[in-house]
Amino acid sequence: MKILMVLTSHDQLGDTGLKTGFWLEEFAAPYYVFSDAQADISIASPKGGQPPLDPKSDDPAAQTEATERFKNDQYVQEKLANSLRLAEISADDYDAVFYPGGHGPLWDLSNNASSINLIETMYAAGKPVAAVCHAPAVLLQAKSADNNPLLQERSVTGFSNSEEAAVQLTEIVPFLLEDSLKAKGADYTKVDDWQPYVITDGNLITGQNPASSEATAKAVLNLLKL
Repeated sequence: MKILMVLTSHDQLGDTGLKTGFWLEEFAAPYYVFSDAQADISIASPKGGQPPLDPKSDDPAAQTEATERFKNDQYVQEKLANSLRLAEISADDYDAVFYPGGHGPLWDLSNNASSINLIETMYAAGKPVAAVCHAPAVLLQAKSADNNPLLQERSVTGFSNSEEAAVQLTEIVPFLLEDSLKAKGADYTKVDDWQPYVITDGNLITGQNPASSEATAKAVLNLLKL
């Protein structure tokens, strides 16, 4: 089975002068879930090459078994540093797509034409489309086969307003994910801040926060029956 992981190329946290990017745990944990299941994994980003790492996800307090494994894994580090350009990706080549979060996707993947086309094509083909934390933002502009919002009447989760407030970025992000998902007609639900929560609705899988990363990846494997 071939799984595509799509990461952000955006590294600026609004106009704060601070850096953002992808969240390390949200890449590392799913990567190893897939890898340990013998999946063939490709990594892509809008610009290709090295996706920017959110420096806060590299703090000692944010480290997990998966992030430590990544830091000792030269092969995966080099693979990540040479991500494919998203515009050159064909949905036909993959059995599932997984979007790790971090704040970066709010800026560059929420309205990326190549990403939207990839999601629409894979979703229509019945292939798993998964996103965790802030990454469900990639679904906002996608349409279903009937030209309605793909999210309309779909059960989803994602980084909550209360979690955004807890990290004090409510006034910095370009939009609040929870509000935007609801505005597209999604049936958005959440659990307490920072607790694992994953929803599978057909072939659409979403996770609420970093703690949901591993379970979101396992839900993909469950659909693929790996």
